Amino acid sequence: MIGCTHGNLFKTTVAGGSYQEGLSIHIQGIPPGYFFTEEEIYVELMLRKPGQGELTSPRREADVPVIYSGVNAADTMPGFKNAGYTNGTPLVILIPNVDRHFEHIEQYQLTNRTPRPGHASYASFRKYGIWDDSIGAGIFSGRYTSTIVAAGCIAKRILKDHGIGVVSFVREAAGIRMKDMPVDEIRRKAAAYREVRKQYDPIYLELYASGKMKKEMRFFEKMAILADLEKRIPEIKKPQYDEEAVRKQYDINPKLFCPDPETADAMYAEILRIMNEGDSSGGVVEVVVTGVPAGMGEPVFNKLDGELGRLMSIGTVKAVEIGCGTEAARMTGSKCNDAMRMKDGRVVFMSNNAGGITGGLTTGQDIIARVTVKPTPTIAKPQLTIDKVSLENKELAAVTRRDPTIVARMWPVVEAFTSLIILDTYMLHTAYQNMRPE
Repeated sequence: MIGCTHGNLFKTTVAGGSYQEGLSIHIQGIPPGYFFTEEEIYVELMLRKPGQGELTSPRREADVPVIYSGVNAADTMPGFKNAGYTNGTPLVILIPNVDRHFEHIEQYQLTNRTPRPGHASYASFRKYGIWDDSIGAGIFSGRYTSTIVAAGCIAKRILKDHGIGVVSFVREAAGIRMKDMPVDEIRRKAAAYREVRKQYDPIYLELYASGKMKKEMRFFEKMAILADLEKRIPEIKKPQYDEEAVRKQYDINPKLFCPDPETADAMYAEILRIMNEGDSSGGVVEVVVTGVPAGMGEPVFNKLDGELGRLMSIGTVKAVEIGCGTEAARMTGSKCNDAMRMKDGRVVFMSNNAGGITGGLTTGQDIIARVTVKPTPTIAKPQLTIDKVSLENKELAAVTRRDPTIVARMWPVVEAFTSLIILDTYMLHTAYQNMRPE
């Protein structure tokens, strides 16, 4: 398989599948001297993993990352304090699968001949034939997005050190759309949402808050902990919390990250209504990038808005908009153009319909992009399909475990992938600018 690598200077390669032993992330281009912990990577991973409520499938993957290589195993010389820091070699992160039960594999085996409409299972069978990894949809499962989130966590940390922030959220779900909100407020709500999830995530409490999983442990020690976790994961109870108290303290809906809690409540209710009818729903995720310098991007074929179009590589994403997006078709030039003025010695834009990008280059404004997420293909209604081996007509009913919507889990993936794109572009921009003659 080709196509599993992204980036030029910050290069990420992912591998693995839903029911393989796990997934892996191989990152080149991380500068030496960074200290990353598995705990901080897990905090991002827990935002997109399943098994956390009515809006996700019941699969309870732990999504525990293990840093395998790319950091110093110990202080390299007397007087040096560099143990655990990146050393300039590729960083490899593993995410073992720990919720693979044989009864679920049997269910997939029994239904794999009849592909789910709207899913990749038919096209992947045509491409890979009988060797297609169709147990749990393999790399075409949403499970692979954990690799993007892990890599994006690393990219986001590096960007932050250079004054660039990336934040994402659910803008629309099940036809209900959120009103505009200042980005600083969105960022504050995102931090609150992460904090709440940490406080009540059973794996975080079991492994990290308890101190059971430590970064300095050897690989086999960590694997022993995960082997024990695999046996006990069905028994680990989710902590109960007072939802009203959480809402009052943090001003968020703890079940769905739309920064406006009233809109989040309406989204949640509509998603469940559609689910109870045996169907699924889609939505829109918005991502905002702040602090980028002007002039960043590489025309002609690597314009930044074109690079952001790679967000289409995320499964279930059917469209990407920059700025006003498709609304531009219904605007006049005088309305669409972002007028400019000078104020206190700097350029000020009167609007941001361009989404912070013109000619494929950043303007210095916030970059704003939105991705359209389709409804989950797996639904509890009969669907017309075929037997992909015998090519006979068939009918498909409900299939094993499912998400009523993907958008609730998609925003951290969009945030992460955007971070990969922005960091790679920023590194190219910085290298190019620094080559200028004095």
